Amino acid sequence: MQRKIIHIVGTGTIGEPLIGLLCDYQKQLGIDEVTFSKNIASKDDRSKVLGLVKRGARLCVNEGFERKFKKLGMDPDLDTVDAIKRAMVVIDCTPRGVGIDNKNNFYRKFENNVKGFLAQGSEDGFGKKYARGINDSALMPEDKFIQIVSCNTHNISSITNTIGISPDPENLIEGKYVCMRRANDISQSTDFIPSPQVNSHVDHNYGSHHAADAASLFSTIGLDLNLFSSSMRLNSQYMHVLWFNIKLKEPTTLNEVKEKLFNNKFISMTNKDLTSSVFSFGRDHGHYGRIMNQSVVVEHTLNVRNDHEITGFCFTPQDGNSILSSISAAEWFLYPHSYQDKIQCLSKLFFNTI
Repeated sequence: MQRKIIHIVGTGTIGEPLIGLLCDYQKQLGIDEVTFSKNIASKDDRSKVLGLVKRGARLCVNEGFERKFKKLGMDPDLDTVDAIKRAMVVIDCTPRGVGIDNKNNFYRKFENNVKGFLAQGSEDGFGKKYARGINDSALMPEDKFIQIVSCNTHNISSITNTIGISPDPENLIEGKYVCMRRANDISQSTDFIPSPQVNSHVDHNYGSHHAADAASLFSTIGLDLNLFSSSMRLNSQYMHVLWFNIKLKEPTTLNEVKEKLFNNKFISMTNKDLTSSVFSFGRDHGHYGRIMNQSVVVEHTLNVRNDHEITGFCFTPQDGNSILSSISAAEWFLYPHSYQDKIQCLSKLFFNTI
């Protein structure tokens, strides 16, 4: 029987916490081994790599690079190619565009060895789009490549599904959104901007890629939704901000909207109106500083207009809210009939209120 090994490519904003979480819950998730690959030997990354190894992950590097890593005090266990060959699931957490290249130039060579490949974020075309709690029913035995949608797509989809679609998909008239993205992550030293920057609409039907990706996600379960998003970047490093406006056919009340949001275990409610305050809560109470909820809704910003139009603000935990989907999809490859039970061990990492 093939050992249940998960290999992660990349140790950035999502890769590092994902590797650590898989190690911390390795036994409960039924994983035999966690391996990860690094391409470049760097002094800056040494403490991170050693920390992941200490938690139980095995370092893998490209053939011929072992000496460079050992020189910096990092001892690789495996060659990257061999690690992928022996893995049951491979999760690509590399920057945008790299995952697609890896699929076309590298991963396809190992389709007979590996049960499934996942890619994080905006890797459109990598495979079937997936978000935990949204389209689990769309996962099929023939799916080999799965794209875990981006952090803001998780937020849009979760809010839209909760307020406008569940339990009646015909209730949604339209959803409009403004994604106000943080400039860069706190771990990044480049790409910060001096002032807010607006972005172009790349699609005349959907606006920015966020609504397009959300619509594509819902299309996997047979829904054709009327969604439109705009986006901009803010000169801040503390989370994305999402403004939403959802119109419904059936009348609703503010209390009904709040009740739906409170009852969604993937959404957290807050009275904090500063991203820094919510981020600080995650640093103090989250798993290694991460908030895993798909959305953090600011309760006092919610408004119902004319009984049919819901508006509000919510925050996107960009460095944590897609991790559950990655683990869920990986567990689906490992345990297709019991993955939903397996991932219940992570439920304590989610906050009902922040």
